[in-house]
Amino acid sequence: MKMVVVAAGLQMTDIDKISVDKDEVAFHVKENSGGVTAADVAKKAEDMRDYIKSQIGVDINQTGVGSKTTMSAVVFSSSEKHILAAAAIVCGVMAALLVAATVLFFLRRHAKSKAKLQGLTAHDTEASKDYQELCRARMGGKAGEGGKPEPPTAHVPSQRVSSLSKDSDNGNNSPSSRSSTSSWSEEPVASNMDISTGHMVLSYMEDHLKNKDRLEQEWIALCAYEAEPCATTLALKPENNLKNRYPDAVPYDHNRVVLTAHANLNGSDYINASSITDHDPRNPAYIATQGPLESTAADFWQLVWEQGSVVIVMLTRLTENGHAFCHRYWPEEGSDLYHIYEVHLVSEHIWCDDYLVRSFYLKNVRTGETRTVTQFHFLSWPDSGTPASTKALLEFRRKVNKSYRGRSCPIIVHCSDGIGRTGTYCLIDMVLNRMAKGAKEIDIAATLEHIRDQRPHMVKSKAQFEFVLMAVAEEVHAILKALPQ
Repeated sequence: MKMVVVAAGLQMTDIDKISVDKDEVAFHVKENSGGVTAADVAKKAEDMRDYIKSQIGVDINQTGVGSKTTMSAVVFSSSEKHILAAAAIVCGVMAALLVAATVLFFLRRHAKSKAKLQGLTAHDTEASKDYQELCRARMGGKAGEGGKPEPPTAHVPSQRVSSLSKDSDNGNNSPSSRSSTSSWSEEPVASNMDISTGHMVLSYMEDHLKNKDRLEQEWIALCAYEAEPCATTLALKPENNLKNRYPDAVPYDHNRVVLTAHANLNGSDYINASSITDHDPRNPAYIATQGPLESTAADFWQLVWEQGSVVIVMLTRLTENGHAFCHRYWPEEGSDLYHIYEVHLVSEHIWCDDYLVRSFYLKNVRTGETRTVTQFHFLSWPDSGTPASTKALLEFRRKVNKSYRGRSCPIIVHCSDGIGRTGTYCLIDMVLNRMAKGAKEIDIAATLEHIRDQRPHMVKSKAQFEFVLMAVAEEVHAILKALPQ
């Protein structure tokens, strides 16, 4: 459907009232700047009949236009009837833009894989060899190691193991020389994941991880995606541009986080941070932001305070290969004052080679109010790259979510630029959270487009996107294995 709509000169936002019923797709063409009517779309579908069949293996039997040229119905049929049925199960046949696009997208991806899908059942789907190896490593590690206690909470005396604030390039100051490795013993939390959806997702992942051409084509399509609106005028104003770590990693005007100017050190309302929502635009799930500069550390703590956040996810070292990626915005010991925000380091707990947890006591000295904030710091994710494996990051995410569970405030996520590693983490977390809530349809590419609508360039490389597929597959596989048989 999207192929036809775009070819007709429309955006997907120019249609609504989408319905999917057996072999029929119907949608309403709204008034648009190009004056394109439903009749124009129907004609374009007819003109593209042979092309569509050659590209996605779907026949268009006929097209029809409703009264007043406001309803266009494009009827598809395919010899792979079971594929359409499977797509309907995954998508729940919901009359929503994303779901309808997913139905046809699913058809496109699987119409040429009839033999493979015929052998797919709800209980025998195999994960790819890549993440099977990760699963075996995880289960092997579990057999020989025990769990670890939860890190200490705030309001207890400082229990610093040693300072990891001075991240060095040679690794001698890293926790790897002083801590045990991760046990990978914590199982996925209780999930309402739909089992059939889980197996469908594993099949999709397997296909993508084995078929590099398909992954390449999907990444090319993602790179061509353009968000709308996409203005970044305010971020690039001279007085604000000084606060940006990188000129191409800035928030959109329409969803940047606005600070309270009269409470700001410099009387400014700007910080390089974007609200990222999932379903509810009134309640952001994340605040994606850059690693603070020395000059914006006070702004960062104002962001934490005003957003009511109690969890920070940090995905970068302070320095890497001699380059500064983030200013140490917390005290190395004791407490420091950042404008009107006093930050006291209560504890620093090394979990494993890959990450540590810090607990802060945050006080607004102007009002006297206090709050406990927990920072989860992932150490082994190189700039512009991916972690060596998915398992450490997935365990890290579980601990973040265990600390966050039951709260309604956004999680603050940052790396250095706030788009590469930050976008990758948010995409993994958003997809897995949707699945855990029992979503009947999962489209990772569409979810990334949704995130990119809210901050530009989120997930910077094809390798990072592939890592998302790997991580989701690994966690889904773990959840399915943990379910009662």
